[in-house]
Amino acid sequence: MAAKRKPLSKYRRIVIKIGSALLVDRATGLRAAWLDAMCADIAGLKARGVEVLVVSSGAIALGRSVLDVPAGVLKLEESQAAAAVGQIALARAWSERLSRDGIVAGQVLLTLGDTEERRRYLNARATMNQLLKLGAVPIINENDTVATAEIRYGDNDRLAARVATMIGADLLILLSDIDGLYTAPPHIDPSARLLDTVAAITPEIEAMAGGPASELSRGGMRTKIDAGKIATTAGCAMIIASGKPVHPLAAIEAGAANSWFAPSASPVTARKTWIAGQLLPAGSLSIDLGAQAALRSGKSLLPAGVVQVTGSFSRGDTIAVTDLSGIEIARGLAGYDADEARQITGRKSGEIAAILGHAGRGPMIHRDDLVMTARDHGQETARENADA
Repeated sequence: MAAKRKPLSKYRRIVIKIGSALLVDRATGLRAAWLDAMCADIAGLKARGVEVLVVSSGAIALGRSVLDVPAGVLKLEESQAAAAVGQIALARAWSERLSRDGIVAGQVLLTLGDTEERRRYLNARATMNQLLKLGAVPIINENDTVATAEIRYGDNDRLAARVATMIGADLLILLSDIDGLYTAPPHIDPSARLLDTVAAITPEIEAMAGGPASELSRGGMRTKIDAGKIATTAGCAMIIASGKPVHPLAAIEAGAANSWFAPSASPVTARKTWIAGQLLPAGSLSIDLGAQAALRSGKSLLPAGVVQVTGSFSRGDTIAVTDLSGIEIARGLAGYDADEARQITGRKSGEIAAILGHAGRGPMIHRDDLVMTARDHGQETARENADA
């Protein structure tokens, strides 16, 4: 049965992502009145039994305000210095305001590696689950004081999605300056309409957000759709809504315009959630139509169906699986190093031993280590196997 939209109070665990512009005014600093109202909304949800986590942007922006750093693009070390000051100020602001309703805040700073490396992922998840068990509200942000351009998320939309999947949330709310996904850029096309409900993130839906090479590509919405793919694949619904109202969560409950993305009807297992949410696959395999059909029926990816191997990866690394046009359809853990994979591409399994000089391990990606990341025309293509 397809999932349906429900009141916020009916969800068990909600992750709320808040954009910098909502929390910090460049001229005056922290938007205290807005934060007071947001904390009141959070307190209201917790009073009704909902567990809440917040992914809060704003550390660098707030640090700039505190340090009185001039406007303009910051150097890496300037950004990290601003973050060091801003993280303290941001955590204090959340803690003070939530405490007015008897709520304890806990700060969690994550880097990309904390969610990409399996053991660190599990440790971060355990910490956040314990905070929730103790009744606290985790306030999460990327650790900008140590992250560089090469090792950072770069946006809190996808970080929020990873957090939602890590702790098994059933709703992710992305609050920013836009009230949802439109069929076209509303400032360009007056006939553009807001999509109230998105049953599945199809290629058509992704095109509305602007493809990577599209002239209409809008980075902000693109990252939100990327976040949606991560969250919904794991069985977590998502809402994109405007955070401009003083009480944004109350506004959603009162019927304010927003876009609701339905969760997958067959969410992947916890381990596959981690695989699907990897942001930096080490390489990719391009596969033919026969292999695509096999994956959608729940089978492993065999060398015979692989057409091309891209990148440098080792056995056990996360790699993407694409169709012949380059569109990603799945992710999984590589069964072979890249060099070995290239040698057996397009060959039958019975030929592997003669080619490599050893028996090999059969599949390029075993079905227990593979998860579909695309949906075909609104139909679920994910097929679950035994929980690994």
